[in-house]
Amino acid sequence: MKTAIVIARILSTLFRPTYYPLMSFVILFTLTYLTLLPWVYKLWVLGMVYLFTIALPSIGIYFYRSMKGWSVLELRHQHKRIVPYAINILSYLCCLYMMNRLHLPSFMGGIIVASLLIQCTCTLITIYWKISLHSAGAGGIIGALVAYSAIFGFNPVWWLCGTILLAGLVMTSRMLLRQHTLWQVLGGTLLGVICGYVGIFWV
Repeated sequence: MKTAIVIARILSTLFRPTYYPLMSFVILFTLTYLTLLPWVYKLWVLGMVYLFTIALPSIGIYFYRSMKGWSVLELRHQHKRIVPYAINILSYLCCLYMMNRLHLPSFMGGIIVASLLIQCTCTLITIYWKISLHSAGAGGIIGALVAYSAIFGFNPVWWLCGTILLAGLVMTSRMLLRQHTLWQVLGGTLLGVICGYVGIFWV
């Protein structure tokens, strides 16, 4: 049982919702025709995504937590997550604004739109009911993959198998760590699938 808990903690750390946009861009740049783009361009885009989706939100949440005198564990409380969610959303909006100003392709901006949809809906739902953002992020990858398969015209079956397995592992890890119930992880995953698909396909 201890081994399972350790593995669950590792999975929860590796697949935090914050990392999904950057992971999505890495996949996009390595598994599609975008591999033909210059390395300088790809690194520049990845750097911008890292800045707005990981670095700035982390710094903002750290200072907010320091002002409140809260530990990291205290952010697990439902009512204390609203402001950190708002900081994340603001950073993602800034990233999307920069992408639009720089005229990046819409299917790239769709990754940020999908992430914003997930975060905004999870923030609203969290006011009334605790939902798993980890699971929503994993579900977002599934929805985005289906949308990209339609855009680029490839067979996503094997990739879907991998992403569904990943989502299952993330969901299981959140339940093993007693952070969420079965319905909370299922609800998060379903929400993520819908937002991931809509965010990519309809941008």
